[in-house]
Amino acid sequence: MTALHLPMTLLPLFPGLERRVDVEAATVVGAIDELDARWPGLRDRLCEPGPAIRPHIHVYVNGERAQLDAPLDAGARVDVIAAISGG
Repeated sequence: MTALHLPMTLLPLFPGLERRVDVEAATVVGAIDELDARWPGLRDRLCEPGPAIRPHIHVYVNGERAQLDAPLDAGARVDVIAAISGG
């Protein structure tokens, strides 16, 4: 089981979505696919067509920056961080 931690900005957009979601997936993209199966449209908030992680989204697996193909071991922690900018 992988613990996926999501940005607070997503919670109001997807009813029932929580800050931490446990998923069974072998890769980051597999975890995102599982989220999208539960909350359709979530993938589009995190990924661009291709697929690729959106430029303002950063994904970390056990504290290390990761891409979509990064493997997930049992007990891994995935943090999805949304960049914030302003002026």
